[in-house]
Amino acid sequence: MQPLPTLAEIEAAAAVVHAAMLPTPQLSWPLLNARAGCEVWVKHENHTPLGAFKVRGGLVFFAALRRAQPALRGVIAATRGNHGQSVTYAARKHGLRAVIVVPHGNSPEKNASMRALGAELIEHGDDFQSALEYSRQLAAEQGLYAMPSMDAALIPGVATYALEFFRHAPPLDVVYVAIGMGSGICGVIAARDAIGLRTRVVGVVSDRAPMYALSFAGGHAVSHAVTTELTDCLACRTPHDEALAHILRGAERVEQVSDPKVADAMRALFSDTHNVAEGAGAAGLAALLRERESLRGKRAGIILSGSNVDRDMFTRVLAAA
Repeated sequence: MQPLPTLAEIEAAAAVVHAAMLPTPQLSWPLLNARAGCEVWVKHENHTPLGAFKVRGGLVFFAALRRAQPALRGVIAATRGNHGQSVTYAARKHGLRAVIVVPHGNSPEKNASMRALGAELIEHGDDFQSALEYSRQLAAEQGLYAMPSMDAALIPGVATYALEFFRHAPPLDVVYVAIGMGSGICGVIAARDAIGLRTRVVGVVSDRAPMYALSFAGGHAVSHAVTTELTDCLACRTPHDEALAHILRGAERVEQVSDPKVADAMRALFSDTHNVAEGAGAAGLAALLRERESLRGKRAGIILSGSNVDRDMFTRVLAAA
């Protein structure tokens, strides 16, 4: 297992990220505080150029990849959307071909965004794992670099949002972080440890994609079928071994939230802050609201990790209030 990035490595990554985008805001919203019964700070990763935190990891990863492999012609990645947008965005900046594999039934609007960014989009399989396995096959056949969904080299870039959060928000007792493949929570743990904070980190998964919760409880990797549609960015079947090791070491626990509670949190964020959150972006708030009785007098953080929800789905969520 590779160690998490140091403060110097995260700060170096921040220089790369901030050359392409401004730091995102961290705000405390009075209506949200009243709803939660505690002081809540929101890290607004929905305010990046791609509407999600993933762009940070892609920018830093590709800068290093281009230096290491200057003759590289193209990359391939599997995704449910935000990772693919990040890969395509960064690949275009470096003049590289980007092939993106998504499962059938993937978000039409995320697919359209990836194509608009320049991706060659391929639909294959019924879930992320099937798309991932096919992308590896195509990488070998076409001589493309297989871009990982989770890798140690992605963490310094992702950790830059956590470094901004911890440095510019007041001291936080706890931060709730949604887990897909694990780069986000690993980045939060890395930044917390790098600056010597005692903030508790709570991972959050969908109860319809519970692999990391089951793996955390068992202390070893546990795969599980995925049935969630609302939290598609959390819809991963098999945990990443290194990510799991860092989560076991650095997270306090991993909580499961239901799709109905995530929908409640999406509505709450829109009503209280007028920000749009995709399912994964609202999962942290869903967990926080369930635990609000134990958070009275505390200061909690959540990561609004992305806003890339299809219009039809968001319309249904809002209409169900």
